[in-house]
Amino acid sequence: MWAVTVQDSGPSNGATPPVLGWAQVPDPTPGPGEVLIAVTASAVNRADVLQAAGNYAPPPGASQILGLECSGRIAAVGDGVDGWSVGDQCCALLAGGGYAELVAVPVQQLLPVPDGVDLVSAAALPEAACTVWSNLVMAAGLSAGQTLLVHGGGSGIGTMAIQVGKALGAGVAVTAGRAETLTACAELGADLLINHRTDDFVERIADAGGADVILDVMGAKYLSRNISALAVGGRLVVVGMQGGTTGELNIQALMRKQGSVISTALRFRPLTGTGSKQAVVQQVRDRLWPPVAAGTVRPVIDTVLPMTQAGQAHRRLVAGGHFGKMVLQVPTHDGIDDNQRTSEGTDR
Repeated sequence: MWAVTVQDSGPSNGATPPVLGWAQVPDPTPGPGEVLIAVTASAVNRADVLQAAGNYAPPPGASQILGLECSGRIAAVGDGVDGWSVGDQCCALLAGGGYAELVAVPVQQLLPVPDGVDLVSAAALPEAACTVWSNLVMAAGLSAGQTLLVHGGGSGIGTMAIQVGKALGAGVAVTAGRAETLTACAELGADLLINHRTDDFVERIADAGGADVILDVMGAKYLSRNISALAVGGRLVVVGMQGGTTGELNIQALMRKQGSVISTALRFRPLTGTGSKQAVVQQVRDRLWPPVAAGTVRPVIDTVLPMTQAGQAHRRLVAGGHFGKMVLQVPTHDGIDDNQRTSEGTDR
């Protein structure tokens, strides 16, 4: 099969972006309890950028190929799999392997394509949907009437979180650094728009009574200010490290708020059991897919590019200014020979 490969990860300081290529690699085979997906599309996540640069190793036993989600059709079914057949459309949460023509995935991480969502767009759903639902609902207990603060409202996670928050009946505040991004967040339902370049989000959210739940992608940089922004009994959920990995936590300030700090990593959860990927995927299918099918929640896609241009998509993600997800579509084989594929595949 053909897949995106990291041909040069660049120096460890990240000064040179990785070189991604489109190359032939061995086909995966589904083991017991797995299905093989003929991939239609995958989507770009910040973890892919970190992994390509050599800064985020996949879990033990996972595919070394980039890609944490995909959509496509089932090409083969392993032993012990019930309820899925060859040819079924699906999308899937992955531990890796989505930037390829084929990927093997445990059946517990498989989702049907929601009604009203086309197969390419479905690739943008699994990672954002599972991350947002597992953190906002399963971990932080966001409910109707509460206030949610979403940092990075224009990201794939942010655009999903706005919609999920509104679907749950919460008030939603967002931060972003561009006026046009904030306007687009408002169109998704955000109630309070905060430009982090000009406004202090702590002051703005304090005027609204504080945040019951904060979904944070910045990590260390925002830690102390996030604690200040919490309402009494508030929950800070950290899902990203864009602002660093090590920060100082004022325990007294947290205690005064009777608050809590939660941090999770979806990729490293166990497959089954309490808090597992299976538990997350099942809740997403049962509780979030109905509003997706109804159009209340939808995938927000900034750009669809051929998978051979994965490097361009990564650079766009790092540069910022995008709104929603970037989707990588597997190229068709018609009329393209192997030499042409190789020349197209080096994406600097």
